[in-house]
Amino acid sequence: MKQKRVRSGSIQNRMIGIMLGMLAVVMGINLYLYAQINSMVERIDHVFSSNVNIQELSDTLDQVEDNVYSYLNTKGSKSLEDYYRYAQEYRNLLELLNQRNVNNRIRMLEKNIRGMSESYLEKVEKTVQAKRGRNVEQYKGLFEEEKQLYRYINDYIYELNQLLFKRNSENYQFLLKTMYNLEMFSLVIILIAFAVSLSAVVMIVHSLIHPLVDLSAAAHEVAEGNFDVEIPAVNTNDEIGIVTRTFAQMVKSLKAYIVRLKNSLETEAAMKERELSMEAHLKEAQLRFLQAQINPHFLFNSLNAGSQLATMEEADATGVFLEKMADFFRYNVQKSHGDSTLMEEIALVDNYIYILNVRFAGDITYDKVIPEDIGNPAMPGMILQPLVENAITHGIRDRLDHGKILLQVETVEDGIEITVTDNGIGMSKEQIQEVLAGTYREETDTESTGIGLANVRNRLQLYYNREDLFGIHSDGTGLGTSVTVLLPVNE
Repeated sequence: MKQKRVRSGSIQNRMIGIMLGMLAVVMGINLYLYAQINSMVERIDHVFSSNVNIQELSDTLDQVEDNVYSYLNTKGSKSLEDYYRYAQEYRNLLELLNQRNVNNRIRMLEKNIRGMSESYLEKVEKTVQAKRGRNVEQYKGLFEEEKQLYRYINDYIYELNQLLFKRNSENYQFLLKTMYNLEMFSLVIILIAFAVSLSAVVMIVHSLIHPLVDLSAAAHEVAEGNFDVEIPAVNTNDEIGIVTRTFAQMVKSLKAYIVRLKNSLETEAAMKERELSMEAHLKEAQLRFLQAQINPHFLFNSLNAGSQLATMEEADATGVFLEKMADFFRYNVQKSHGDSTLMEEIALVDNYIYILNVRFAGDITYDKVIPEDIGNPAMPGMILQPLVENAITHGIRDRLDHGKILLQVETVEDGIEITVTDNGIGMSKEQIQEVLAGTYREETDTESTGIGLANVRNRLQLYYNREDLFGIHSDGTGLGTSVTVLLPVNE
């Protein structure tokens, strides 16, 4: 390769010096232009603002007079309210006018308008009061006086407006001329700054362009995937030499890294595939294990109750009871390996309550609140019945004569919320925390289905892959318990 001569000057130092000089010039120009333009804009904005204020004063005065005239003719409350409102606005506008004696025709007109307006407002107020007091002769005389003042004020306002317009027009022409001169001056300054900047850029580019072109070509080859490209050697001590040598080393390192990354990704993909397969099998095993926990004692004792019922009463009631029992266990068998729906779960709870009321002589009071438009979303099976069973077994078992169970379903922002509430013995804060943490050990009743709150909580967590779907609330011992389940059907 052809060796290039070593440059002693640092590009960084050269560029810093040039850029600082350019920035100083540009900043000075910008600050000057900004100050001038800002001053001009403010002056232009205020040129005709005085005419606008005077016109607003005149319009408000007209509104005061019109509403007073309307009130005197109709004595309407709307006209009276409008009069008071516009009178107050008129007083506020008068505060902007001059009230001192000065050697200025415009200021003296403002003072005269202010003085006459105060007299006018007093006359108007007296006229309104006379009208309200039904003193016809008085308010007619006052009205003529205030109307004469109104004409004088209008004449003064018109004269003031003309004087202001003439003065503002002269100021506006002067500002336009000044703005034009400023534009010409700004254009010259910008052209000079552009010429200086262009010269500096040409100088910098001339010293950098050749090695950078070679480096750019090599970088383009690397970007196309050619890591075997020959990178031109630049034996300089400035930034270009450093960048070129660093780029060459980077290309060499990238080539080695790509080889290692390819091997690593292939290994990682195989490991990830095995991990996902193991996780899927683990979740399936956990779901099937948790859903299989049904105590056969419940089936035997319930069927025994049905047999006893058959000997005690007519076969119709026994048939209904056995049908409910069959539906209950048929549901459990069918849904132990698949999804259920909300309405199927609610029907299972209805059957379960019916069976228990047959066994316990109808002592359990069961109510449910379900909106008609709640829908029928899918959900894991055997979720609601264990909640009701837990409320009966651990909540109201010892007080069935006045035990109550409420099943409530409602739509919330995150989905559908289901709450099972009992008026039983309640739960302590420690018990609730243990259940939510998965450390609570329930005493399994031999007549229970064997599916406890921890089981329901775990299955919801596995099914939806979320941990915030199960909640328990109790105000303390003897104050009942509410268990809440959230179905995130919106996700």
